[in-house]
Amino acid sequence: SLARLPRCGIVHRLDKDTSGLLVVAKTLPAHKSLIEQLQARTVRREYRTLVVGELVSGGRVDAPIGRHPTRRTAMAVVSDGRSAVTDYRVLRRLAGYSLLEVHLQTGRTHQIRVHMAHIRHPIVGDPLYGGRPRPPRAASPELVAALMAFPRQALHAIRLGLMHPASGEPMQWEVPMAADMAHLLERLEAADVE
Repeated sequence: SLARLPRCGIVHRLDKDTSGLLVVAKTLPAHKSLIEQLQARTVRREYRTLVVGELVSGGRVDAPIGRHPTRRTAMAVVSDGRSAVTDYRVLRRLAGYSLLEVHLQTGRTHQIRVHMAHIRHPIVGDPLYGGRPRPPRAASPELVAALMAFPRQALHAIRLGLMHPASGEPMQWEVPMAADMAHLLERLEAADVE
């Protein structure tokens, strides 16, 4: 039955190689309601991400996003782009990296990845926006190997909140951190203590 819905009912997408929650509507009225909630910016989307560098504090990135002028598969902060707003808060600083809590105020393609790269703190493992890991100076060979082998961008959709399309009841879901990200964070925390 999902084949009859726009985009097979998928309402809230994730970038390829991003883990976590997404929304799939089961009926056309639910799909319509959820799309309207996204457009009204009432859907609460929270992410965890590991970025290169130690941020001092949280903040907001309010920078328009559009197609990259020369790399057609990439997005970029461009003056004629669509409005994009990302809020972030530092949860932990770990040996040259920061674990962030991120909230989307808008929903542009690759928004978190583009905004983090724009403020010069790209997401670890992001091949498109420059998140090549830089191991801490005194890093063990095991930590260097774990960072270099991380197979994707370290971005996880951890929490999602919306109004139920039929009942209007507030709903919220949360999932644990993806196992590969949790393992990488453990390695960085251990290195930070040493």
